[in-house]
Formats: sequence, structure tokens, C-alpha cells
Amino acid sequence: MRDGRDEMPGTWPKAILIDLDDTIISFDLGVDLDRCWLRAVRTHLPEMREMAGELAAAFKEKAEWYWSDPERHRIGRRDMARARQEIVAAVLMQWHIHDPSLAKTIAVTYGEERARQVRLLPGALEAIGLFRSKGIRLGLITNGGAETQWAKIRRFNLAGLFDAILIEEEAGVGKPEEGIYLLALEKLGVSAEDAWMIGDNYEWEIAAPGRLGIRGVWFDHYGAGVPDEAPVKPHLVIRSWGEVLDMMRTD
Repeated sequence: MRDGRDEMPGTWPKAILIDLDDTIISFDLGVDLDRCWLRAVRTHLPEMREMAGELAAAFKEKAEWYWSDPERHRIGRRDMARARQEIVAAVLMQWHIHDPSLAKTIAVTYGEERARQVRLLPGALEAIGLFRSKGIRLGLITNGGAETQWAKIRRFNLAGLFDAILIEEEAGVGKPEEGIYLLALEKLGVSAEDAWMIGDNYEWEIAAPGRLGIRGVWFDHYGAGVPDEAPVKPHLVIRSWGEVLDMMRTD
């Protein structure tokens, strides 16, 4: 395995596939979920202000449970608004509150607060620009619903930076299914051996594409290290876009 913090990557690929959430922009990384839930509770349940922290914690716990299951995750991420409403409604029922309209407004407020905290990761746009200057073809691959993901892409003016954009709902297939990577390669006109995949999810951006021959660049944000038992190892391990920029500037 090559480690991007210690050595050069050698020859750059013909194409690079890049994840969106927590790779180009923050999604979980640096987002204060407690604050998001607290704001939603205090806005729509002012009569429960003294229990706001407890209720917010219950929403967060239910959400963690919901997204922990791969099949629920696959279905829920295609309609984030509906999934969040289901999470909120389930917790409200535990508190003997049956009000679908309230569940929806709490979920919407939570989503709005969460979206406000999303930021471009430092160095991401500069690195993408340098990739383009080297003539590397670029593909954006992201799971989720088209409306939600396109809103992020437009907000940060990313569309014009990529030769192909594949969103799970539009493509009809998503990570870690091999079809999404094969479709990206086809759109970019390259073979797996001539492509890299950059992302933070080990299974989705390293293991799954790696089984097809695509080399993975893993964003190990928390310094967890590559699992010893991982059958597919990353080509590079990085902690920030700054490391990529350093490599490219000295190349």
C-alpha cells in the first residue's frame, strides 16, 4: 500500500472518481448534530423546553439506529425528507405525541439546520482544479436522491468541474454495487486500471471499486488506519486535501 503522507503516487491516472459527502463537502464531518436536533425541538416544542436535551438525544439515537442498517440506509437516503420524518414520528410516538404534521416540521427544521452547517472541505476545489489541469477526466459519484444531491452540487458550483455526474437515484444503482463504478468508467471512457476512486467510506470507495481493479484513495479523516483484515488495500491514505495538493505541487 502507498501512503499519501509519505510518498509520491507515481503516475497519475487517466480518470478519478470522487465521492461527494465528507470528501468534497462536509456531511457528518464537523456537523453538530446535537445542535441541529436541539434547534428543531426548541422551535417546534417550546412547551418541552426543559426536556429539549433529552428529546434531542432521543431523535439522534433513533437516527443512528435507522441509518445503521444497510437496507434501511439504501432506501432512506433516496428520500431523505421522508426518512427523517419517519425517525421523528417514531420518537414522538414514544413520547405519546401522534402528530404527522409536527413530525414533518421538526424534520424539515433539522434538515435546514444541518444543511447550513455543510461546508466545502479545505483544498477540495483547488485539488479538483489541478486534476483538471493535468487532463485527468473526473467523475462525481454520490448516493442518495437526485433533488437532495443536486442541491448540494449547485450550491457549491461543482457541476462544471466534472465530466460525468452519477447520482444513485438517477443512475438506478449506487455504491457499493459494482454497476455504478462500471457506468462511471463507461461515461469517462477509461478502464478500471486507469482510474482512481477518492472517498471516505472504506467499503464504498476502496473495497468495492478495488475489486474491479480501480485504485482507491481513502480519506481516513479520523486516523483509524487501514484494517489489518481488509482484503482490499487503498493505493493511498490521506487525511486532508492538503496532502493531495502537496503531492501534486511537487510532482
